[in-house]
Amino acid sequence: MARANTPRAKVVRLFNENIFGNPKFDKILAKKPHRPGHHGQRYIRKRSDYALQLTEKQKLRAYYGVLERQFRRYYNRARKLKAATGAKLLEILESRLDNIIYRAGLAPTRAAARQLVGHGHVLVDGKKIDVPSYEVKPGAVVSLTDKGQKVPHVAELLSDKDFSPPKWIKRKAAVAKVERLPQREEVDANIQEQQIVEFYSR
Repeated sequence: MARANTPRAKVVRLFNENIFGNPKFDKILAKKPHRPGHHGQRYIRKRSDYALQLTEKQKLRAYYGVLERQFRRYYNRARKLKAATGAKLLEILESRLDNIIYRAGLAPTRAAARQLVGHGHVLVDGKKIDVPSYEVKPGAVVSLTDKGQKVPHVAELLSDKDFSPPKWIKRKAAVAKVERLPQREEVDANIQEQQIVEFYSR
């Protein structure tokens, strides 16, 4: 399975945002609030419209852990739908199985969710699915295997009685049901999706 190899600490510093949700990156950003690289502290050049659009695209890719080729396929799908392209793109990304696991509070990060799926710890409607990009449809029930529930960081999350999943997901113990797909305002990604649309419309 293809994956991005850029160190995640450099990625969060590049965007100056903890897009991975891991608390350790908050500490890194506090300690090194500038861009990575030898000239990072002196990087003050005004950025072009193209650079801003590219940055939004790269940030959204990193946010969901998607490589360029797959991301382009998602965009082309969204463009053909009868709705705002940017909002539909986010909807498609949110429907990924690894994201559903993360949103349901069954994994601390999307990277951890991808690992759970890849190791065969996730069931969709009772069937084992080991493809993180699997598209979960509304009404589907996503759950963890008994072995998956015993993974230390998963067990810790399951013991948290204060966790509340987003309104479009209902969860009880290690079982989550996707009631519907999220609306744009329910997606907490700090993304200007119109910039991405403009990038691909050049």
